[in-house]
Amino acid sequence: MSTRRFLAAAAFAAALSASPAAAAETAAKKPAYGFSALKALPAAEAKVKAAAWLKAANKFDQAAFDKLWADDARPVLDRVADTLALGNADAAAVVAAARKADAAPAAEVPAVLSDAKQDPFLRANLALTFAKANAGRKAYEEALAALAGVTPEQVVDPAGYFFFKAVSEHATMKREAAVATITRLLDDVTDAPDRYKMVAILMAFDMANWSPDPKDFTNIERLMDNSGRRLDLARPGEKTQDIQKRIVFRLDELIKELENQCKGQCNGGNCPNGGKPGNKAGGSLTPSSPAPDSVAKITSGAGRVDDKKLREVAEQWGGLPADKRAKVVEELTRDLPAKYKPMIDEYFKSLNRVHGIK
Repeated sequence: MSTRRFLAAAAFAAALSASPAAAAETAAKKPAYGFSALKALPAAEAKVKAAAWLKAANKFDQAAFDKLWADDARPVLDRVADTLALGNADAAAVVAAARKADAAPAAEVPAVLSDAKQDPFLRANLALTFAKANAGRKAYEEALAALAGVTPEQVVDPAGYFFFKAVSEHATMKREAAVATITRLLDDVTDAPDRYKMVAILMAFDMANWSPDPKDFTNIERLMDNSGRRLDLARPGEKTQDIQKRIVFRLDELIKELENQCKGQCNGGNCPNGGKPGNKAGGSLTPSSPAPDSVAKITSGAGRVDDKKLREVAEQWGGLPADKRAKVVEELTRDLPAKYKPMIDEYFKSLNRVHGIK
């Protein structure tokens, strides 16, 4: 099964387990995936495009332009952004704010990024520069708003476009959108950096494990995290208040559900067989025996992938001997359904390349 088919199936299965209405809604909104192969624009071609834009803006300075493009080690997107700053004052302000380490994240998308009269080359690559900086500062909503006005075909770094879009969608709990974005990053971008692919795969497995029940406490915790993040960014407005209302509503639902369970299982506040209110008789939240060896145990019951364990393995991978690495892969592929194999294969291939393992 391809990555595209696996992620699409995972998203649809999650909707099915939620409710028939949710499944119907997902089917109606099934994402239309593209099939075009995308890759980063080579530096030489990007330089030609940047020069053409600068000349069209009547701001071309050969010496200044050559200086910007002299360092081949700098990312192409950074050199393009500097070119845009050279020819447009609004672009210069956006780039300066993005580069300033202690700058506060933008509270709104700059007008230049939503100005349809601007050249698409400027809008697209400036939007990606803005989104990359704001995603790094946890201003995910603004990052998504900036990218909404451009397409990956317009930017010099399609992998960066999809990666920072997926990070922002995942962080704001937009599961279907994040799945579609990760699919395109893994399937359509032919030269995506391994670090992007590894993080994208971890996000995909994380979302596959999200409960479809909005009353599940881990889902409520994610809402709490988003509310706290927005308050940290000094965003106490309507969006934050809406998240807080949802938290209170879900907690009320959860409390009522637990009270109903207790009424059905308990008598006078005491449950049979030493259990606790809200738990099954004789149940316990504390495991009776320690978990197996942590290095190779990646699955988390019922054929699910524990993305936190995958992160732990990634940190240890370069220092593990070959036999231990083989054991990790064997344990993972043995315990998981075959549908996960393409994702797992890609994850460990990327991990090997990152650590220089052949």
